[in-house]
Amino acid sequence: MELKFKKIKAITKIAKNSKVVNFSVKKNENYFANGILTHNCYCKRHKTEGVDISDNLNDILTEVNNHAMFTFIDKPNQTHPKFITYDIGCNSDMALHAKHYNWKKVFGFFKDHPKAMGSFATKYVNYNLLDFNPENKMRIRFSLMPNKLSKILEPYTSSIEERIKAIDLFIEAGYDVHINFSPIIYYYEWLKDYEELFNKVNELVVNKDKVLCEVIFLTHNRKKHLYNLENHISGEYLLWTPELQEDKISEYGGENIRYKLDIKSKFIDQWTELHNKIIPWNKIRYIF
Repeated sequence: MELKFKKIKAITKIAKNSKVVNFSVKKNENYFANGILTHNCYCKRHKTEGVDISDNLNDILTEVNNHAMFTFIDKPNQTHPKFITYDIGCNSDMALHAKHYNWKKVFGFFKDHPKAMGSFATKYVNYNLLDFNPENKMRIRFSLMPNKLSKILEPYTSSIEERIKAIDLFIEAGYDVHINFSPIIYYYEWLKDYEELFNKVNELVVNKDKVLCEVIFLTHNRKKHLYNLENHISGEYLLWTPELQEDKISEYGGENIRYKLDIKSKFIDQWTELHNKIIPWNKIRYIF
């Protein structure tokens, strides 16, 4: 798969985000990260092809620094007991595209900052990042879903087992590592497949006392749905199930679709019960 790269001057917008992190660093760049759904489906809704790379890194870090130094955040909270957390992968994948950035400068900025901490989710294991020790000031959230689904929805990404094995590697290298169970998709035998996934996590993760998780159920998008149909993208039948879903207009005006609240509530209860039965050590930071 050949990707087209374009360098741009990114306009930085720091938006409040109380669930994943305290704030998200949103730039006017959107990535085509590998797979039908990336760790952040926001990217794919707005830019289906190509990769934009910001080349004004100093401007972005200056904006984050100014924000962190002059913004009051009540601590501790569920994002972190001490530091203000910033998602630097809201519309990018820092692990996948690290070679296009001075990523050590980004990680070093957060490592040395007295108030700010970086965070990003990924479906790609970039072993080059192990050469840098951020001293727990950079959080990597490895996205996991049942292997059966990953093979359909996440082509060209690191395997699920490789991501699980990477958890301990990155913890030992000085990273704060969480699991990102996202997106949670309902389908026949979904709980059976999650049971298999949880057992694999329980088997392979050694540093069980250090790994928390976040859980996000599927939100799809009408524009992306039409794009998938027009381009014969496999797996759309898993994502678009109107009989189970309802419309939701995002804060940015997107026409999204998510599981109906009463149905989703049952899904959350079933998923949580199974999760806590097999990997109770993996504390759920939030689930929605």
